[in-house]
Amino acid sequence: MAARSGGERRRPDDTSDVERASSGAPSLPSTGSSPDSGPAPLASLASPLTSLDDLPGHPEQTVPERRWFTRRREQAPVAKDNRTASRRREDTAAAARAAAADAPDPKDAPWWRRQYGKTVAPDVVMAFSRQMASFVEAGISVLEALEIVGEESGDAEMKKVVQQMHATLQRGGSFSEAVAKHPSVFPPYYRAMVRSAEFTGKLDEVLEQLAVYLDRDLTAKRQVRSALTYPTVVLVVTSIAMVVMSVFVLPKFAGMYRSLGADLPLPTRMLLSSTDFFTGNLPFLAAGAIASFLVAYAVIGGGHGKARRDRLMMRLPVVGHLFHIISLERFCRVLSALAKAGVPLPEAIEMSAASTNNTVFVERMTTVRETLIRGGGLSAPVADTELFPTAARQMIRVGEKTGTLSVQLGKAAGYYEREVAFHMKKATELFQPAVIMFVGGLVGFVAVAQVSAMYSIFGQVQTP
Repeated sequence: MAARSGGERRRPDDTSDVERASSGAPSLPSTGSSPDSGPAPLASLASPLTSLDDLPGHPEQTVPERRWFTRRREQAPVAKDNRTASRRREDTAAAARAAAADAPDPKDAPWWRRQYGKTVAPDVVMAFSRQMASFVEAGISVLEALEIVGEESGDAEMKKVVQQMHATLQRGGSFSEAVAKHPSVFPPYYRAMVRSAEFTGKLDEVLEQLAVYLDRDLTAKRQVRSALTYPTVVLVVTSIAMVVMSVFVLPKFAGMYRSLGADLPLPTRMLLSSTDFFTGNLPFLAAGAIASFLVAYAVIGGGHGKARRDRLMMRLPVVGHLFHIISLERFCRVLSALAKAGVPLPEAIEMSAASTNNTVFVERMTTVRETLIRGGGLSAPVADTELFPTAARQMIRVGEKTGTLSVQLGKAAGYYEREVAFHMKKATELFQPAVIMFVGGLVGFVAVAQVSAMYSIFGQVQTP
């Protein structure tokens, strides 16, 4: 290649044939002037070369040259888009880190905010679980999945929670640690099952299963709420009507009855006595109601009274049995998943008991866990807890002897799931007629007391 003159500068695109051959690009003809076409315009030399058509004085193009320029032209926007997307992800991650750093740790919040502060609705947690399960199943990392879910979340509280979880993972924490920092958002069984995913390595399946649990719980709550709406409204309206009658209406009738000096029947005397007691001691009754509420909260309310509250719930006639089989179903379901994944049985027992959100199960299954650590079996200490019915004990015994514990526990969970649905429907069906009978009896008593008083007065006036 001829040496260039001292006054001629070499452009960046003006590479030699040797350099182009080493880089794999086709050699280009010289861009200088030709004798026939004259000197090349300065504008054409200063413009970037995007194809051989831009080269003045060289209309003919070889096939390798055309392919090389076409490939460069096609790759340029793709590379630019990749750089833009990478820069956007970096900016989003930086913004999420800054927001999470500015957000306070939920454990540092005052007790009243942790106990009564704003929380996230269960349907929002269900949607979060389904989205995370889909992203993890698609191969997206948990960190990137949290970024996407945080951007798409329409709930302000959930967006803050996701940002704090993202910050926890960036500091080197695990997903279960990030979930455990928000006990007011994620229930205990949710945290326990996410923790089990660290042992199983199947986070997407666990999150999908949690979404199914939350969906089923929401469906059951909606069914109960729908079934109890009418009787609750009737009970509230009747109570308000009775208070209005006792304070404003019945005292006027009582004055009329006393002015007549007639002998009143027993239902009327009972109604007037209760009315006098209610109107004469209204401030004391209100103070007693408030004191009773405070005492009840001090004994069984909040987190400090959960153990007493759970024991009380287990002893209630209808609700206690339903609460018991709900805990059984959840315990068997979680323990089946953990045993199938090969989690050590003592740890699986601990996490399954925590998933029930029932302190009675947690306390009694601690003994089972200690027995397993000492080398004992599972079926005998489970029977000693007196929490499992005969059918569940037999399934656990068969699974322990045959090595199919996860299969038998799955069958037990399916059985108790059907039992939960049946008893839930039965409880709601019993509540409706009970409320209607109570309201009917109350209204009937008032009507009988008033009508019997009228007939008694008319009879005494007509008697000579």
